[in-house]
Amino acid sequence: MDSKYKKMARAGYVAKGSVYAITGVLTFMAAFNMGGQKTGKLQVIEFLEKQPFGNALLILIGLGLLCYAGWRFIQSISDPEGIGSDKKAKAKRAGFFVSGLIYLGLAVYAFIQLINAGSSSGGGGGQSSSFLAGQTGVYIFAIIGIVIAIVSFFQFKKAYTKEFLQKFNYKSISEEKRRKTIKNTGYLGLIARGIIMGILAFFFIRAAIESNTSDIKSTTDAFAFLQESSYGSYLLGAVAAGLVCYAIYVFMMAKYRQFQDGESE
Repeated sequence: MDSKYKKMARAGYVAKGSVYAITGVLTFMAAFNMGGQKTGKLQVIEFLEKQPFGNALLILIGLGLLCYAGWRFIQSISDPEGIGSDKKAKAKRAGFFVSGLIYLGLAVYAFIQLINAGSSSGGGGGQSSSFLAGQTGVYIFAIIGIVIAIVSFFQFKKAYTKEFLQKFNYKSISEEKRRKTIKNTGYLGLIARGIIMGILAFFFIRAAIESNTSDIKSTTDAFAFLQESSYGSYLLGAVAAGLVCYAIYVFMMAKYRQFQDGESE
């Protein structure tokens, strides 16, 4: 594989890991009233903007997210690792493309914040457009809910089957500390992501069933849902810690991920 692709991917993993690390830390602090806030990806960008050297941080995170989006598009379109073109492979590559769109949007948002500091409001879900009103919105919400539910299922599946270890050629790693870090953080991180996505899927499917498409829910709403449940602070803290674990796992990907050269993973 072209070394430029590898460098792009590793830079992208660093940026993605940074977003999840900030999300997890701030949300964990909020769970136990330590001064943080329940934070989604957009709020991470706004948080960075407010820090010392905020413009420089936004440039770095924006460029890193562009790298990650670019890597996902390359995986989807060029297939440099030879995932294939059967039905399963096509579904996987389509997922890469959607992931690329999401992180491209986040990168664009970072640059918008950089250019127009303070012009965008934070917070959770916003009011949906009139396009989502009526039966059209119900169908869209149902589709989104089902897709997110499938993604949630595969997060748990990856954790259960340890499929995520294949990215590292895990059996060849001799250093025990590294092996444990990759395995434990990946396992806990995928479970945390699965929980958050499962809650978001529930929100969208419930909204479709109730024909209530007036409010689009986000990650911050999922965190609020956890906090309002029994033992809410502990549940929220546990999931937030899981997202920090996922961040560590992604940082490990940035450094140790093995890339295949045109062979099936």
